[in-house]
Amino acid sequence: NAPSQSKKTIKQRFLKLLPCCGPSAAPSVSQSNIEDDFELSTVCHRPEGLEKLQEQTKFTKKELQVLYRGFKNECPSGVVNEDTFKVIYSQFFPQGDSSTYAHFLFEAFDTNKNGSVSFEDFVIGLSIILRGTINDRLNWAFNLYDLNKDGCITKEEMLDIMKSIYDMMGKYTYPCMQEDAPREHVETFFQKMDRNNDGVVTIDEFIESCQKDENIMQSMQLFDNVI
Repeated sequence: NAPSQSKKTIKQRFLKLLPCCGPSAAPSVSQSNIEDDFELSTVCHRPEGLEKLQEQTKFTKKELQVLYRGFKNECPSGVVNEDTFKVIYSQFFPQGDSSTYAHFLFEAFDTNKNGSVSFEDFVIGLSIILRGTINDRLNWAFNLYDLNKDGCITKEEMLDIMKSIYDMMGKYTYPCMQEDAPREHVETFFQKMDRNNDGVVTIDEFIESCQKDENIMQSMQLFDNVI
C-alpha cells in the first residue's frame, strides 16, 4: 500500500531538507567552528545554546554544526514559517500535492504554536524521529495524527492524514489506487487500535497496538536510525 511504500522516501525527505546531510556530504570539521558555535548560541537565544541542544538531542556537536549550516542555507532568518516549509517540501513530491501533509508536519514541529519552526524546534523533532526510542517515536507520531491535540485520535483525523499522504504521493505513482483506499486503511487501523470500541484511539491504545503489529509500525511512517 502507499504509506508503507513511501516509508523510505519519507525518511529521506528529512535529510534532503538539509543538503549537507546527503550521503556524499558526511559531517566534517569546519574551519569556522567558533563562528558556528556563536551563531548557534545566537539562534538558540542563550549563550549555552549548543551545549543545551546536545543535552536535548542525540546529535553530537559536529552534527549540530552541520545541521545548522544546512538549516541556515534553506532558512537564512533562522526560522521557517509554514509557507516556506510547504515550498521546501513540495520540491521532493512534484508528482503530487504535499501541501496538506506539510501543514500537518509543520504543526507537529511547531511545538510552541507560534507559527514558526526554529532550528532548535527542528533538531529536537528530528532527533526523536531519527534516533529516539520506539516509545519516543510513537509519541511523536501520535502527536502528528492527533490534529486538534486533545489527547486522542478520531477516524476523521486519521483519514485526513491518510488522504494527505496519498495526495502527496500522487496518482501517477499509484495509478491503480482506489479513491476509497485511505478510508479502508483507516478502518483497518481502527479495528486493531480502538480496543474498547469507543470511536477514538488513546495514546496507550496507539502505542500498544503499534508495538504488537509490525505492519502498523511501518504504516505509521516511523523512521530508522539513518543519520
